[in-house]
Amino acid sequence: MEKKTKLTISGIAKKSIKNIEIAKTQGKNSVVIEKKSNKFPIRGGSFKTSGIKTKTTSTFRKNVSGKSIFVPKSNTTANDFEKRKLAEQRATKRLKGENENKDRKNLKIGTKKRELKLTVSRALSDEIEARERSLASVKRARQKENKNLTKKETQESLKPVKRDINIPEAITVRELANRMAEQSSNVIKYLFGMGVTVTINQTLAADTAEFLVKEFGHNPIREEKAEEIIKKIKESRSENLKNRPPIVTVMGHVDHGKTSVLDVLRSANVVSGEFGGITQHIGAYQIESQSRKLTFIDTPGHAAFTEMRARGSKLTDVVVLVVAADDGVKPQTVESIKHAKAANVPIVVAINKCDLPEADPQKIKNQLLEHELIAEELSGDTLMVEISAKTKLNLDKLVEAITLQSEILDLKTDFESKATGVVLESKIDIGRGPVATIIVTTGTLKKGDFFVSGLKWGKVRAIINDKGENINEASPSMPAEILGINGAAKAGDDFIVLDNEKEAKTLSENRAQESKDGKNPLTFVTQDSAFSDKSVEELNLIIKSDVHGSSEAIKNAISQIKHDEVKPKIILADIGMVTETDVTLAKASNAVLIAFNVKPSKEAKKLAENEKIKISSYNIIYEVLDYIKKRMSGLLTPDVQETITGTAKILEIFKVSGAGKVAGSKITEGEIMSTSDVRIIRDGAIIYTGKVGTLFREKNQVKQVGNGQECGITVKDYIDFQKNDTIEAFSVTSMERSI
Repeated sequence: MEKKTKLTISGIAKKSIKNIEIAKTQGKNSVVIEKKSNKFPIRGGSFKTSGIKTKTTSTFRKNVSGKSIFVPKSNTTANDFEKRKLAEQRATKRLKGENENKDRKNLKIGTKKRELKLTVSRALSDEIEARERSLASVKRARQKENKNLTKKETQESLKPVKRDINIPEAITVRELANRMAEQSSNVIKYLFGMGVTVTINQTLAADTAEFLVKEFGHNPIREEKAEEIIKKIKESRSENLKNRPPIVTVMGHVDHGKTSVLDVLRSANVVSGEFGGITQHIGAYQIESQSRKLTFIDTPGHAAFTEMRARGSKLTDVVVLVVAADDGVKPQTVESIKHAKAANVPIVVAINKCDLPEADPQKIKNQLLEHELIAEELSGDTLMVEISAKTKLNLDKLVEAITLQSEILDLKTDFESKATGVVLESKIDIGRGPVATIIVTTGTLKKGDFFVSGLKWGKVRAIINDKGENINEASPSMPAEILGINGAAKAGDDFIVLDNEKEAKTLSENRAQESKDGKNPLTFVTQDSAFSDKSVEELNLIIKSDVHGSSEAIKNAISQIKHDEVKPKIILADIGMVTETDVTLAKASNAVLIAFNVKPSKEAKKLAENEKIKISSYNIIYEVLDYIKKRMSGLLTPDVQETITGTAKILEIFKVSGAGKVAGSKITEGEIMSTSDVRIIRDGAIIYTGKVGTLFREKNQVKQVGNGQECGITVKDYIDFQKNDTIEAFSVTSMERSI
């Protein structure tokens, strides 16, 4: 292969092409062109391609003697320059790979390195293409386009966006501004201009919000109330109705045997698990009798659990009223009858304890006549069954009576729709978090369903039946515990399944917002509280209980404690164990800390010991109320009783060295002792009250002077005695008061 001479092209246009020799490569005459880097770049980094004049340049080089001699360079023509530029463009495009596929066909594998070099013949054979635009030229073109926009087009591009704004029944200024994509300050300024002073977190009514949306150029859309949405969900049921098990509530007076009857029916022993043998929670169980399922709800009979009984009566289909045959109709019995009648629910009377010798069922039937419950044998419509939970007497007849009543009611519901229900009870379980006991009323609850309960929402992560078994779904009338709610639900709240998480969360937030709207955010005190007597002592209370129902019952019971001088004030009533926060709050507010059916955590217990805060733990509601009354009694001022023990009349006044002025007196009534409290009375007015200093009897100090005797009396820190003044001795006794 012949020696190949390279043709170099400098980066400066004024440089000429030199030393071109022909070399045979690939069977053709070609000249290899390489781009030579410019050693001394021109300032500015660019040059113009048009109007360049070529001229002959010369260089100096040294000869053998070291002198510089002038060597002229070869002349270049304009044609040479255009060829050079064209070759440069082709080389750039070739490096970018534009003609890679075309040229690779004729190249061997070994010439991969050489394909980056472009020959003059190949470069000159192609058509001249336009030079690629730089980024700067593109930028300039865009700026020019923007300048050429008409005024109308500019205004059109800057026109504000009109949005559809959803408006709930209540919305804060901040939220409204966010939905309109406006600054909160602009909304506040607008309202201020209308004479309305608001803050960023203040709640606006729907009408006000709608007006503002229109004023800011948007389209307002009124949202439906949360309750209206829920009502539509409940009403959207199919015609595919099936028979469901009846929900039966067991009600009655305390200790009449409600839970015992239920225990026998479900073959369990719940009473032993309740403190003091008193039911303090709502329990729900499902039994199967004669191939039919029955759901039972057990309610507490104690007076404090009124709301629980009311809740049970609203949910139920049939009420079983348990009355003890040896005790008769009691206050909670009457209350249960009222709840059942208010809910328009049929009543089945179970006269329990008929095995006792003192039992008198006929007496019970006669007492119930006063409350318009007439037995069938007396031509009435109330089913009454004489039973005994202890001996299991006539329990099958009781189940038959309940079944008969449910058949008459013809209870049907939709099994295929989304589930709805009622929360019976809620608690916070260690390890499982918030747990809600519910009864499904319509539809089938499935694992993974999203739901709303009151102000809370969640996803069903687990369903546990009344036997403690994990199940995948709960059918209508079935009681179950569910996990996955984002907080402790309120007992008595509804339970609604929705399509997805977004719907559940939105509905929960709307409910919360609507509940806030019911309260005026600017109202901190009522008129009554502003002018109330601040002299009334308050007993601050912090109550932690195991379930919501117990907390509710304790609060209601405490509210019934009335007194003119002292009143209970519940700072916190919550469920769950006693925590460090509760102890800290008790210390800060000087509150009584009560734990009902719960225990304090280790940290809380330690902190309470260090801070000397007493945590009072109780299991029975009676004891809680007694303790609160005792603590309230301690705040009462004791009764002070004053007794006059003796009186004396001053006859003369003497001066005795070492004793000062001594009142020579005669005891007219009772007796005066040296330790007595006395008061000086002049013309019917009390001049001074103090203590006896010294008693003299014939110049001797004595401890006591009786009626009719004369004596000398000094009074501590008092010497202004006058004749005919009366000295009255009295004693004070204080008596503790109780509520």
